Amino acid sequence: MLTSQQVEQYKKDGYTIVRQALPAKLLDDLRVITDEIVASAKGLTEHTPVLDLEPSHTPENPRVRRIKTPQLAHPFYRELAGHECVMAVLRPLLGNDIRLRAGCKINMKSAEYGSPVEWHQDWAFYPHTNDDVLAAGILLDDMDETNGPVMFLPGSHRGPVYDHHADGAFCGAINATTQNLDTADAIPVYGKAGDMTVHHARLVHGSMINRSSKSRRVLFYEYTAADAWPLAGVEHLDDVEGFNSRIVSGEATLRPRMADVPVKVPLPRAPYQGSIYENQRTLENRYFERAAD
Repeated sequence: MLTSQQVEQYKKDGYTIVRQALPAKLLDDLRVITDEIVASAKGLTEHTPVLDLEPSHTPENPRVRRIKTPQLAHPFYRELAGHECVMAVLRPLLGNDIRLRAGCKINMKSAEYGSPVEWHQDWAFYPHTNDDVLAAGILLDDMDETNGPVMFLPGSHRGPVYDHHADGAFCGAINATTQNLDTADAIPVYGKAGDMTVHHARLVHGSMINRSSKSRRVLFYEYTAADAWPLAGVEHLDDVEGFNSRIVSGEATLRPRMADVPVKVPLPRAPYQGSIYENQRTLENRYFERAAD
């Protein structure tokens, strides 16, 4: 479980880090299964519902930048999402009743070409009736200053929800120039394989391109308190049974908890669909592309 200091850090800064969160056997299985899924990209000419490809991908030289909804690609990921080693970390932050969101992913950030992710808040993609919403990032590799670490802007989860639109449509990114986003205090997060980051959905974060010789893969699970329900336009709730099948701790409820939280609905939808990388194609003034030059 989290220490009281880690809980306080999460409340104050919007994130915390759990060292050696994943047992060695689970980490080994995670890496093996992930490698098998990435190998299936050989021969592909375009994105699939599971694999999001790097711009430099070719059928002969496959390059994957994201595994989308991995829990649908292999049952191991769904089992890991509700494993007690993860739940023990999240319960002090979300309570006993926890739901897994559908939008989980593995950001590959491969050696020498792993794509950047521009500044954004997860909350902009999926606002809910309350903001007991977070992401847990399990490191498959060591993450250091050389291989495009995740960068968090401490305390930004207690500030505004920034505009994530460009040319009148959602783009999944913040234009740091036009919105005067001060990133001077951004913190790069370092860790070892098996460590886990936990960050609030409203926390501003991003990462630059990986030009090193070391991969930096992170499995991101998204979770909500069970009484945090997605707002209209975020997720279709025709299949309540399927929605409730994603409860990973405790019980479901039909009574959403309403809170006074800032919201801007992610509509009209981004012109480029498929992943955050595609959504962000319409962003001008790309911060991390400039930083890499």
